[in-house]
Amino acid sequence: MRVVSLVPSLTEAVAVSAPGLLVGVTDWCTHPADLGDAVRIGGTKNPDVRAVLELRPDLVIANEEENRAPDLAALRAAGVEVLVTEVRDLPQALSELDRVLMGALGLERPGWLADAEEAWARAEPVGELTAFVPIWRRPWMVLGRDTFAGDLLARLGVRNAYAGHPERYPRVAAAEAAGLGCDLVVLPDEPYRFTAGDGPEAFPGLPAALVSGRHLTWYGPSLVKAPAILAAALRAALR
Repeated sequence: MRVVSLVPSLTEAVAVSAPGLLVGVTDWCTHPADLGDAVRIGGTKNPDVRAVLELRPDLVIANEEENRAPDLAALRAAGVEVLVTEVRDLPQALSELDRVLMGALGLERPGWLADAEEAWARAEPVGELTAFVPIWRRPWMVLGRDTFAGDLLARLGVRNAYAGHPERYPRVAAAEAAGLGCDLVVLPDEPYRFTAGDGPEAFPGLPAALVSGRHLTWYGPSLVKAPAILAAALRAALR
């Protein structure tokens, strides 16, 4: 089977589970480090549809949030099968991974998927905390309702301050954090690359947890280590 992945986390899931199936990946697909001869076909939001078609894929895997509907429609119009995932929380992520790997690709269930389930089942909350969780700056955008990252944080005892917002990624002012009674700000390094020198200064008086965006937002093999890595970053910020 020839597979093109338009989603970095699904790229990692397929590459780790069945090396050699991927013939095309996006420019943002960084894991695993060795993706063999897979061709880069552009970004998640602007894939080169013609380049994808030239790879003659049997299946293109995508995500309803990361990829644009017009691109997926163009692929389908050209006769390509496109599988689109939807991931709003951890159980759905695990279910969608089963659908891609076992259902669409016909693989045996990989061991890392069971390890991920076990790791999250054992995860212990770091406290009872409320956090301001930006994902972008200029303008500030934060996690809102029904997000995978928000669900992972909740499982670690961190409530997203905007979990009840009608939008999934609302634009807000950084100054709102203080008025919301937040205990900390959680700053991932993707999609915006927050660093110690770019982000924490906007939230004076609040502890800042600099976390791995891959472990907060990717659904794939990274889920195995995510509980420990995220919890360590949260605890370090609260010391």
